[in-house]
Amino acid sequence: MNESIDNRLTSPRSLDHILDEDVDGLLDAPEKPRKVTSSDRLERAFLEVIEFRRVHGRVPSSETREIAERKLGARLDGILANDQKVEALTYLDDFNLLESREPPESLDDLLEGGDLDELLGDDGGVLDVSDLPVLRKPESPDSVAKRVRAEDFEQFEHLFKAKHAELAAGTVQLVAFTGLDLIKEGVFFVLGGVMCFVAEVGEDVDLVVGGKQKQKQRLRVVFENGTESRMYKQSLMTRMYEQQGQVLARTGVDASEIFDAAEESGHIYVLQSLSEDPAISGLKDLYKIGFSTTSVEQRIRNAERSSTYLMAPVRVVADYRLYNVKASTLEHLLHRVFADVRLDLTQIDSKGQGYDPSEWFIAPRDVVNRAVAMIVSGEIVDYVYDPTRQQLIPRM
Repeated sequence: MNESIDNRLTSPRSLDHILDEDVDGLLDAPEKPRKVTSSDRLERAFLEVIEFRRVHGRVPSSETREIAERKLGARLDGILANDQKVEALTYLDDFNLLESREPPESLDDLLEGGDLDELLGDDGGVLDVSDLPVLRKPESPDSVAKRVRAEDFEQFEHLFKAKHAELAAGTVQLVAFTGLDLIKEGVFFVLGGVMCFVAEVGEDVDLVVGGKQKQKQRLRVVFENGTESRMYKQSLMTRMYEQQGQVLARTGVDASEIFDAAEESGHIYVLQSLSEDPAISGLKDLYKIGFSTTSVEQRIRNAERSSTYLMAPVRVVADYRLYNVKASTLEHLLHRVFADVRLDLTQIDSKGQGYDPSEWFIAPRDVVNRAVAMIVSGEIVDYVYDPTRQQLIPRM
């Protein structure tokens, strides 16, 4: 045998040389899968409980004969009995399932409360606890935010129309939701494909969660489908993350500047006179359309002593909050649209002087509401008001 060949076959090769020749990766060490931690398992277990509540509209029961639900109910009972678990999962608590209950006053109370699942360490809820009494009382209507019909939706409809018009024009864009700090009054979001608007942010409320004081804020969130929810601020955040929600912001700005486009401009209000004067009370669909930078309630205080309000008390029938709109200009447009039905009546004030009301018009309320929406969206330029038909009709 050739000596050079024999040397190649018998001499040891270096480790680097062997690794270089391993083109198929046979010597590669397999990657170790990421270790699932106890926190991961706990979060996944609780998210299954959350999903049950979202799908079925109720808390899973640990007494039911349905094995799958019974396991979820027992799992929730075990979580509730452990303050550390409650604290770790609070940020995921979309339905306030972890709100604390009154602690037991005696051992008998504890045993009657059904906390054996936690005492036995059954984190997975695999024990059959169907014979134990229910640990938690049914949730009160105030503890879970459900969507209900927004009774005053007409006061928000124009805002949604305006935002859709701005999206179409490109002056507003959708950006990713980045955190709790974006949830403020006047901001628009898209959640589950539906646009919604944060109409109100309540005061901080102190709640006891897992034996500790927590502060939460109730929101009033109005949806463009005519419903609203009184969910907590943290609950909206959770849903935005879960459903990859988006925020409406001015085109060309980042999330940190989003609130530049969310300042309240003022109020367009619609009032109805409570005057007992037959010349006033006998007029159907008589409304005052005005503008205010302060609250409407403050503006109409002492209305019975002001000629502006026909020297009589008034009732607020609509209060349109406006954002990023010059409300005084909108008010002027409304007056121009309804100029042909302006109240033509001379009144005498408390000093015996005559005056002609300038902001009172005779038109159906639903037409006034539609006009506000069309002015904000820009559509009004193509329409005029027809007093005979009492409708907004296309301009010829």
